[in-house]
Amino acid sequence: MKKLMIFMAALLTCMGLAAQNNMEEDLDLQYAVDLLKPGTQAPDFALQDIGGKTVKLSDFRGRKVVLVFWASWCPDCRAEVPELKAMQASANPEKVAFVSVSFDRTLEALQKFVAENELPGVQLFDASGKKESAVGTAYGVKWIPALYLIDEKGKVEVSTVMIDKIAL
Repeated sequence: MKKLMIFMAALLTCMGLAAQNNMEEDLDLQYAVDLLKPGTQAPDFALQDIGGKTVKLSDFRGRKVVLVFWASWCPDCRAEVPELKAMQASANPEKVAFVSVSFDRTLEALQKFVAENELPGVQLFDASGKKESAVGTAYGVKWIPALYLIDEKGKVEVSTVMIDKIAL
């Protein structure tokens, strides 16, 4: 009986560690729970790009959209820049648009980071910041980076905090 109890305790410990490792590996289980679910119509919004032009999400209807919520001060966001650039370089721009919404504290900080890192795609600035952003709230963004893949009709295909889950 004592051996069975020890075996059961060891088994439960292993199961707990495995569950913890899965949560650590899939950050969506922790940080993407409030993001819009697949099949949801993506809310339209209008923000200014880094040049001052107003851009709406609906401007890209007919193409898939990789929508990224981020900020240049965010270490996880900065770490994804090379992968995001590679993804965009391999995508057909007639079929896929890349739209980033920055929660940077100032437009100048965003412009500097975009220039220094040669970031492609449409770079939008949300001056209200992450916590007060109406767009961020509409998309359930509580953690950055947060990414969406939106289909040609404006519906969410993927919502995640892990760039490797975005497959074009």
